[in-house]
Amino acid sequence: MKIAKILPAAALALAALSITSCSNKKFHINGEIADAKDSTLFLENMSLNGPQVIDSVKLGEDGTFAFDQKATDAPEFYRLRIAGQIINLSIDSTETVEVKASYPTMTSQYEVKGSDNCSKIKELALMQLNLQYQINAVAASQDLDIKATADSIGRVLGTYKDFVKRHYIFKEPMKSYAYFALFQTFVWNGAQTLIFNPRSNKDDVKVFAAVATSWDVYHPKAERGQNLHNIAIEGMKNVKIIENQIAQSQIDASKVQVSNILDIALPDNNGHTRHLTELKGKVVLLDFHVFATKESMPRIMKLRELYNKYHAQGLEIYQVSVDPDEHFWKTQTEALPWICVRDADGIGSPNLVQYNVQGIPTYFLINKENAIYKRDAQIKDLDAEIRSLL
Repeated sequence: MKIAKILPAAALALAALSITSCSNKKFHINGEIADAKDSTLFLENMSLNGPQVIDSVKLGEDGTFAFDQKATDAPEFYRLRIAGQIINLSIDSTETVEVKASYPTMTSQYEVKGSDNCSKIKELALMQLNLQYQINAVAASQDLDIKATADSIGRVLGTYKDFVKRHYIFKEPMKSYAYFALFQTFVWNGAQTLIFNPRSNKDDVKVFAAVATSWDVYHPKAERGQNLHNIAIEGMKNVKIIENQIAQSQIDASKVQVSNILDIALPDNNGHTRHLTELKGKVVLLDFHVFATKESMPRIMKLRELYNKYHAQGLEIYQVSVDPDEHFWKTQTEALPWICVRDADGIGSPNLVQYNVQGIPTYFLINKENAIYKRDAQIKDLDAEIRSLL
């Protein structure tokens, strides 16, 4: 089973699969959302490609609602939503879950009864909101440079991950709330990223494997458990590849920045793997980019000017996107003439670590010998530097 999508474009993404049940048993979600008269309340299943609406109701004066749906053979995940306000829930069987909240503060202020898993998910969701608040505060600080900002955010994330692992995931890995915790996200530099990185972080891969193993025991043959296994296995392979590359290269970070190159091999917007090292003989502008930011369009226009001016003379642009939404990225790059690839690991990618990327956007100039010439902080006149290398 492929795991191409483990970060759907949902506020709290979950790797959900299709719902199947061979019985007529049902679960129930009811309650009230105050101050939401005439608003539409949606019940959504969190699918692999994002939320899928399975029921809805227009709320009246008292805000009461009741949803009944077929129970599934394994734990499943849902959310209640009004506009951008959401409440995440999990359903294990035929339980009845009661929710009370007010609009428009239902995401951060609600009551839930009837499900210990839903209560734990509420705790995790509120902690996630607080984590994002801390990250935003660090990122907005005027007293920190790029490296200090990244280090501070790394410490905040590390503290959060350690707490969640000990008190939620490893405590009861067979539970729905442990599964939910695996797919929480944070936003930094315009990119939405998984808090636990199952693609290349060795410790995080172990966390996914622990939940996968537990689901094998408590939910045998469940598609979610199989999906977790696939994610963990893929992550183990990636970790091994990275370790081998580091062991073979034996290049310290300072040399990588200015005098050598490590290959990047990522799929372009047509699905073809493009290697940075295949561009030897050309002058290459290696650009790390996020399209989902307001700075993107002016930067793309400047790159177009350079490309149109120097491509015929031997300039190539190899642009690495860390946008979380693959469809959005493909839409943004379909008319661009240079090499556009996407790193699905986002800002947690080992490619960013290897190139010591401390902030995005950033770029490197690579000479015709396929060696790094300079990075953006060392360049005063990009146009002149490109001409000197051609």
